[in-house]
Amino acid sequence: MLGKTDPQASFFDSYVEEYFLPKEHELLKTKEKIDFSFIEKETKDLYAKVAGRPSYPPEVMFKILFLEFYYNLSDVEVVKQLKFNVLFRYFVEIKIEDPLPDDTSLVVFRKRLGEERFEIIFDKFIKQCEKNGLLKGKLKTIDATHIIADVAIPNTVNLLKQGRGRILRQLQKEKKEIDESLKRYLPQDEPPQKLTKEKLLKELTLSKELIEEVQGKYSSKVEEIARLLEKVVDPTEKRKLVSFVDPDARFGRKSKDKKFAGYKAHIVEDESQIVTSCETLPGNENEGSEANLESMLQKEDKKELKTEAIVCDALYDSLSNRLKIEKRKKKHYIPQEERKEKG
Repeated sequence: MLGKTDPQASFFDSYVEEYFLPKEHELLKTKEKIDFSFIEKETKDLYAKVAGRPSYPPEVMFKILFLEFYYNLSDVEVVKQLKFNVLFRYFVEIKIEDPLPDDTSLVVFRKRLGEERFEIIFDKFIKQCEKNGLLKGKLKTIDATHIIADVAIPNTVNLLKQGRGRILRQLQKEKKEIDESLKRYLPQDEPPQKLTKEKLLKELTLSKELIEEVQGKYSSKVEEIARLLEKVVDPTEKRKLVSFVDPDARFGRKSKDKKFAGYKAHIVEDESQIVTSCETLPGNENEGSEANLESMLQKEDKKELKTEAIVCDALYDSLSNRLKIEKRKKKHYIPQEERKEKG
């Protein structure tokens, strides 16, 4: 059921507002000038009208997601901040006595919205920011920040086991009972042991055989998991899949020496530090590619947002990227990427 915000401030909240909050903070300006009430109208069809427990108000949940973009926080980190950061609580309108949503609730909310609806709501929010003078509109930065996937990263043997387990659980869900001939592929619970070539070969063989057993015989969902598992067993493929728990996550690099597993948040940020456009990329994606820069510029074009110049780091260093920005009659500030000399 759709939850609603309570406009009535408690004595404690009023005291915090009066004595603890910074008077000129950007978040307070945003809270004062932006009417977030439109979010309820945009999302009410996603909730039951009377049945079930009241949800966290969608307006509150969207504000929490906004804080993530504004401060470059993960779901887990933003929830931790909400526990003790009075500015955050005041901005999202969670009273001191109210229960906090956890990081899982944020995941569910994002999935419930979907990419298209989130973008519609986000664009309406940005339009209000522009109308109320919160955007400076002179300089925009385009960059990507890493988002670490909330999964344990298995080694190859455990990844193969994980894939077979997923296939068989899906079959059990659909057929109620796994065929006797397939039970031999069930992953066995074993104590931690050293990874050996023999163990890897055994798991590869079992996984290849299971793929052959299920291909073309079962549902599209089973086929989808089998295709992912097929990429893991292919000796010519470099491992890209992080985990079957989060199959879209990918291995990426924060720098030459630091790796991570997850995604990248590709964003356009105004001088005011308000994010005006965003999209999620796999962790192994090059955000500076021609296609990815064009995608972000098109999002800005669609909103008809004004800016005089675009700032990017050296990953965006290419003639085609510079021409794309110039084509829109904007200046660009992109440092040259250091390239190793061939010798």
